[in-house]
Amino acid sequence: MPHLVALAPRGKPESDGFPFNVPAIATLPRMDLASPVTFFVGENGSGKSTLLEAIAVAANLPTVGSDAVSSDATLVNQRKLAKHLKLSWHARTPRGFFLRAEDFFGFAKRLSEMRSEFQQRLTEIDEEYHDRSAYAKGLAQMPARTSLAEMERRYGVDLDANSHGQSFLKLFQSRLVPGGLYLLDEPEAPLSPQSQLAMLTMIAELVEKNAQFIIATHSPILLAYPGAAIYSFDQTPIGAVGYSDLEHVNLTREFLNAPDRYLRHLVGKQREDE
Repeated sequence: MPHLVALAPRGKPESDGFPFNVPAIATLPRMDLASPVTFFVGENGSGKSTLLEAIAVAANLPTVGSDAVSSDATLVNQRKLAKHLKLSWHARTPRGFFLRAEDFFGFAKRLSEMRSEFQQRLTEIDEEYHDRSAYAKGLAQMPARTSLAEMERRYGVDLDANSHGQSFLKLFQSRLVPGGLYLLDEPEAPLSPQSQLAMLTMIAELVEKNAQFIIATHSPILLAYPGAAIYSFDQTPIGAVGYSDLEHVNLTREFLNAPDRYLRHLVGKQREDE
């Protein structure tokens, strides 16, 4: 049974500005979230990420690689929206996190900096204790060595040694635990199609262990997750849609079936503009 089963608007917005002037937000209906995997899909600016971020604030989920949702400067407007959301829970879980693709890069950079700091501290202690016993040196180095070993156990020896997609999957997998609620904003950004399939496998494994995912995405691959609920933000009010009815899916399929037809049109239009 999913942890977060529904959301609904409540109260009168404190202003008619952003995000309350976004059509999907202005007409927000009660939304059933009872599926273990729910997708928000829509064009850029449709409000899907904004609502996902507001849910993260209302649920007080920890973030990956950024400030807490309660103090993140980029979520000021989402905190306003969160005050007007009523979340309905089957059982609130303390596990899980909120992840934006752009936060991953900041988190990976911070891990690299911390690893360098631990290594630098080990070098400094080695120099400071050059005339002391190995036992004394070992005791002094123990905190840094323990922290470095734990970091490498969870995230690998060096995330920077991998591609962005490989690093993202390592980070994602290392933070997943059974029974968690995971809100992901466009996680496909650093992932190849093959890596997106690997991510689907991870999601399926965690769903079997009572995890729940709410994901804002453009990816036809991720959207194909079996049995997922899909909400379109391209209609007013937001409504549930089938996978085969999604413009994202149909456009991608048509392009792959006949790319020359689309490219001829685009090249012809570009020449006309010139």
